[in-house]
This record gives sequence, structure tokens and C-alpha cells, in this order.
Amino acid sequence: MVNQAAYDGGASLTGEAKARLVRRMFDRIVPGYDLMNRLMTGGMDRVWRKRAARLAQPAGRRVLDVATGTGDLAAELARQSATVTAADFSENMLRVAQQKLPSSVPLVLADAQDLPFAAASFDRVTNAFLLRNLSDLDRGLREMRRVLRPRGLLVCLEITRPAPGWFAHLFGFYFYRLVPALGGAITGQRTAYRYLPNSLTTFPRAGALAGRLRRAGFGRVDYHLLAFGTVAIHVGHVAES
Repeated sequence: MVNQAAYDGGASLTGEAKARLVRRMFDRIVPGYDLMNRLMTGGMDRVWRKRAARLAQPAGRRVLDVATGTGDLAAELARQSATVTAADFSENMLRVAQQKLPSSVPLVLADAQDLPFAAASFDRVTNAFLLRNLSDLDRGLREMRRVLRPRGLLVCLEITRPAPGWFAHLFGFYFYRLVPALGGAITGQRTAYRYLPNSLTTFPRAGALAGRLRRAGFGRVDYHLLAFGTVAIHVGHVAES
């Protein structure tokens, strides 16, 4: 019998087992993380983060960047005049982020599903490539909604599956076959780069994810498709109280 978790790098795991795997994985892939992001996206991940930051309208706002990773989105938010707090549950990621971010940006070791902040603490919450990695997506969305103030915004940048068709087949070959081979060759972390593509397989498409955001308490949800429909930026709006 095929061990599905071994075959897909652990993407089929759920609950606490998935949470433990994801934390260990991100701690291990830190040395090659930025390089692989650039290679996998042809450098476009930086453009997407800038777009997400602009959609957050961050100037003069208090912004929480959840799952900040090595700090690229948090750094862009700071450049756009936000007061940023950067959080991640990987200590190794935060060590790299500390080297990139201004000393004025506090770094917080925190789980996106159990944020150590009071309700209505932030004007904006952002994240990049977090949602597929949550062991409980709905809980994570509710938690990010909890810490937002009235009229706040949640901005989520994430990979999504393109509409069925010839391009979807081309994307599937690239994402499920070439990316794991490239990631394994460059970083030596073959299991991690099997997990990352396979985590998309059962993840909601952009329209369905918008519905999950609404159920989490966001009154209006917009989303923008980029990169031929393989990347989406969702913007959830909190109503006035």
C-alpha cells in the first residue's frame, strides 16, 4: 500500500500532524527559501508581494504580517510607511527576517491559528503563501479576522489552481514535476518540495476561498488573479461596527 503522506511530502496530513510537519519543514528550508522563491516564480514573487502590499493600503496603518517567513512582504509594507509587526512560527525564518527588516519592526514567534494579540489590534493583516499550510484553514481565517479593527482589511497572497484547460496541464507538469526536482536538487530538501506543490491539490480555488473568507466574518471579499490564474490576492473587508 502506498504511504500517501510520504508520497506527497506530507501534504495529505491534517490537524496537529500537519502543523508539526510544516513547522519542521520551514525551519529546514530556510537556507534556500529565498533563492527557490525567485527561481520558481522567475522573480515575480517580489512583484506579487508589492501588489499585495499596495492593496493593503498600508501607509500610516498598524499592520500584522502573519507567517512573515524571511520578511519580504513585511519589508515592503514598511517601505510603504506602515507600522509593521512580523509574526511566524518558525524561529529560523524569523532569524533571517531580522536581518532584512528595520529594527523598528517587532518579530513575534506565533502560530497563525492562535495569535497572541488582543481582538481589534490591527488595521491590516497580511500574509503571503500561508493559507495552504494551515492545519485548520477556517480557524486561521477567523483568528486573523479577530485581530482586525472595524473597517480593517485582510490581504492574502496565495497560489491557486488555474481554470481547467491546456494551461492547467502545463502548470501541473511544471508545479508537480519540475518544482520538486529543482527544489530537491538545489536545497537537498526533496520532501519539502514534494509537499509544497501537493499542498495545492485539495486547497480551495480562488472563488471557493472567497466564500471561506466570508464565512469567517468578512463582509466583502474581492480577489485578483495574476500569473495566468495561478496566483490570487484576496482582500477581505471588515465592516464598520
